[in-house]
This record gives sequence, C-alpha cells and structure tokens, in this order.
Amino acid sequence: MFVRDLTDRDLVGWIDRQLQSARPAPGTTIEAARQEALVGPLRHVYGVSDKILMMTLSTLLIGARNQRTIWFETGKAMIAVDTLVHNFLHRTGILGTCGTPHTYGAACYAPGGCAEIIRTLADRIDVRTLSRAFPQKFPRFVQNALWRFCSGDGLNLCNGNRIDDRQACDISYCYLYQKCSREPLKGLKTTAKSDIYSDN
Repeated sequence: MFVRDLTDRDLVGWIDRQLQSARPAPGTTIEAARQEALVGPLRHVYGVSDKILMMTLSTLLIGARNQRTIWFETGKAMIAVDTLVHNFLHRTGILGTCGTPHTYGAACYAPGGCAEIIRTLADRIDVRTLSRAFPQKFPRFVQNALWRFCSGDGLNLCNGNRIDDRQACDISYCYLYQKCSREPLKGLKTTAKSDIYSDN
C-alpha cells in the first residue's frame, strides 16, 4: 500500500526524489539527511523498525552502485543495530567509554548511541586495505563485521549462547580478551537467539 499510495507505484522514482531533495539540518550530515528522507516516511509502515529499514534499504541501495552513485553513498552509511551489536559494544566497554550507556532500542540511533559509535569507528578505518573495490569509509561494512564477530554463522564469539550475561566473559582465546572490559550485561535484556543466526 505504501508503494501504491505514496510512491504512485514507482518506488525507484520515489527513492530518487527523496534522496535528491534531502537537505541536512545544522549539525547533521548529508548522509544522515538522506537516510531520514527514506526511513522517516517508512516508519509509518506497521511492524517495521529502524533496524529492518536500515538493513533492507542498505542492501538495496548498495546494490545500485554502478547505476546510481547517490544510492550507494547513502546505503554504505546505513547502520543496522541489532542486539548482537549493541551487546558487543556494552560487553567490551566501548559503549560506556565512547558513548551514552543505554538499553537496546531507539537509543541505539540517538546521539551517543551505538550507530554513532560505529560511524566514528568507520571514520578511522580504511577498508580499502581489505578490498580495493571498497570506499575508504564504509560504516555498513564495519557494522556487519561486528555482527559477524558475534554471530553463530560468523565467528560465534560474543553472544548470549557463549557468555553468561550475568557474569564477565571468560572466553580467554577471544582475539579481544586482553583489551576487552568484559562487562556483564547485568540487568539488560539478553541477546535474542534469533539475532545470533541472522542479520535481522
């Protein structure tokens, strides 16, 4: 119904128009303005969260790299924060040191939240060292790398199946063990098992 009623059955044209008309507010970036131009109207679709919108739109936009540069520039900056990524930032102490401690949810996308931390990390990582086909800054790739570090389908290290959330992590062979703060999640909501196996 969104495609029928609000895009006049032309989703591609609507995306083009939304991205072209986006203007950053003071103190924000053009990438953030473009993301909001797409995600904002779609938040009214029942049952769709920012996480799902970011994940889905990012894949779509990145896939159009050779045809629409502005799509790729927007998609590569989209960050989908799920419980695995949020809990990783909490357990390692990164959230408490570099951001604003919060429970999983909308605050992950607020100032000082998980998404902002990942963007800051991405600004300091030149992912062209991994592939010359990548852009220098690639926040979505950095976020996905964190997710794969935790995911059961990835390295399967930092997740609720491997760590008792009431205690500090004791996986001593983890690559980050010596530098990690190993903070228990304590009273925070524990990692959902579905998030361990799929980027959703």
